[in-house]
Amino acid sequence: MVAQKGKDLLLKIDGEAGFVTVAGLRSKRIAFNSQTVDITDADSAGRWRELLAGAGVQRAAVSGSGIFKDAQSDALMRQRFFAGEIADWRLAVPDFGTVEGPFQITSLEYTGSHDGEVTFDVALESAGPVSFTVAA
Repeated sequence: MVAQKGKDLLLKIDGEAGFVTVAGLRSKRIAFNSQTVDITDADSAGRWRELLAGAGVQRAAVSGSGIFKDAQSDALMRQRFFAGEIADWRLAVPDFGTVEGPFQITSLEYTGSHDGEVTFDVALESAGPVSFTVAA
């Protein structure tokens, strides 16, 4: 994969008429994590730790920050956060693929200074299976 423009990494929330791009995002991040299950015992070779393959809990975390520019995506995020709803989200990574699945907004923060714009930070945690589709 060659170098990509950060602005092309798109975060989208499922709305009534399909996926809506969350507008005004200046930075975006996705992290995949998997817990390990340690099965080391007295018979483990050389006392090296042994792990049980495929047994840990997997999760994905998405975060972004930016400025509000689009009433539709802003309203969808606020509604889903205050209702505690789980919604389908999509993260498109150019020339890499698309990550999609159910996520819950775990943090929605607003900040601003007297001489600047209002910004927001959003954090999402996966709430079920997450799929990955390779870019064509």
